[in-house]
Amino acid sequence: MSTPARKARSTRVTVVRHGPAEDRDPVRWPDDDRRPLTPKGQTQTRRAAKGLARVATPVRRMATSEAERALATARIVRENLASTPRLETWPELAPGGLPEPIFERLRRLGPADGVMLVGHEPTLAEFVGMAIAGDGVSVVHLTKGGAACLEFPDGVKPGAGRLVWLLTRKQLAAERARS
Repeated sequence: MSTPARKARSTRVTVVRHGPAEDRDPVRWPDDDRRPLTPKGQTQTRRAAKGLARVATPVRRMATSEAERALATARIVRENLASTPRLETWPELAPGGLPEPIFERLRRLGPADGVMLVGHEPTLAEFVGMAIAGDGVSVVHLTKGGAACLEFPDGVKPGAGRLVWLLTRKQLAAERARS
């Protein structure tokens, strides 16, 4: 197979864990999906988003969990990207989800370089583990506001991905200052 054909089938997926959110409190947020980022978490996420925009593949599709903390993170990240992809909500990215439905959704997209997913632990770490090891075991830990980039050279399927980079929120914030 020639290199151009291989590249045309490649998919690059960046996964982003939501930024620092308020502590769980069933009195304030009976529906935990409504729990927001803290004010400090918003600031930290903005700093990390600037660095993420420097290191991420151009984003053509962006999907997020409907949970407020993930949606707010996705909006902050989107504001800092060179492109402004439409923001989609995917039930597959909801808190407590499994990685397999995320693979199914990505497969239905077909080759799509520049997909960004914003969601929660442990789902995203299990997705990364399944992508690179073929099993839904957490082989990485995504810090709040941290991100990882995966490349699938021959289609999105378990065990077919490779980890391109993994950065914490603090490392991403440091990237924003680099020239």
